[in-house]
Amino acid sequence: MNFEFSEEQELLREQARGFLGENCAPSVVRGVLDSQGDYDAELWKKVAEMGWTSTVIPEEFGGLGLSYLELVVVAEELGRAVAPIPFSSSVYLATEAILANGSVEQKEKWLPKLATGEAIGTFALAEGSGRPSAELLNTRLDAGKLTGKKLPVPDGNIADFAVVVAKSDTGDGASLALVDLNQDAVTRRSVRTLDFSRGHSSMEFTGAEAEILGVDGSGWSAMEALMDRAAVMFAWEQVGIADAALEQARDYAMGRYAFGRAIASYQAIKHKLADMYVKNTLARSNCYYGAWALNSDSSELALAAATARVGAIQASVNAAQENVQTHGGMGFTWEFDCQFFYRRAKLLSVNIGSEGFWQDKLITAYEQSNVA
Repeated sequence: MNFEFSEEQELLREQARGFLGENCAPSVVRGVLDSQGDYDAELWKKVAEMGWTSTVIPEEFGGLGLSYLELVVVAEELGRAVAPIPFSSSVYLATEAILANGSVEQKEKWLPKLATGEAIGTFALAEGSGRPSAELLNTRLDAGKLTGKKLPVPDGNIADFAVVVAKSDTGDGASLALVDLNQDAVTRRSVRTLDFSRGHSSMEFTGAEAEILGVDGSGWSAMEALMDRAAVMFAWEQVGIADAALEQARDYAMGRYAFGRAIASYQAIKHKLADMYVKNTLARSNCYYGAWALNSDSSELALAAATARVGAIQASVNAAQENVQTHGGMGFTWEFDCQFFYRRAKLLSVNIGSEGFWQDKLITAYEQSNVA
């Protein structure tokens, strides 16, 4: 079985890497951090013009109608560049939620805007600390009115609409609500996270106009299916972070001299780099499995997604931490770029559930596959 990408997909990778090299240099990421902005609007516009936001949206809704294999190639390159844009919120989550659950009218309204980047979407699940569950939801949709509070919401300050997981008294205990955020009944406040090159917010709804996305009372199962799909794309982005951090550590070690020798020649540094490479390679292997399952809509998707997600969290966080360590005391300073990979790796490690959460999902999916 060939797990490599096709020649066309590799050309897409080269194009994406070249584009981001020109338009998303470390100075762009640092500029967002220094200004404490939510994202780089100019980069977002250029990414949308490249067509990346429309990758898997069907042509009938203004998209390119490509496969998820093309999308994960883009995701990996965005991870390598630590791009400060709302791509994951709008593409992996909001777009996927509408593609999977939206009515024809909802798709016709939002997908063309998502495809061009005119609209930014987000997904609101968490209501504070702790693992979300249908039983603990307080946000509720009644008669088209949404009430409650979500915290934190990634890219919530800049999103035009949100897909909100709300309490339901029927079915699995939850429903998905589609809400336009540009109304007075929605209050948004900035929330500071470790990686503030990606904005987050608290979002309060006080009778906001909203509509059901999908079937009332099937929101929790729809959310879990969405998380599995998004996990594969997040994992590829994390692999991009891991490989870029490894390359930065390697380049620094080969150019940094101590006691007349490049520090890369010392065994302790060699071991760090070798361990990073092993973890990154294992994570990439798991991501290939996830990409195959996602693209083929396999019954193994839940297992593949959890496998990819756990491996990618471990690889990206480890590589980011070891990159800082390889740079020594200077690696902890604001002036060095090591922080970009560390901040983003830590953020993505909890963005759609922690490593422990996905380990539990992996065990459950493995047990179910054995029963089947």
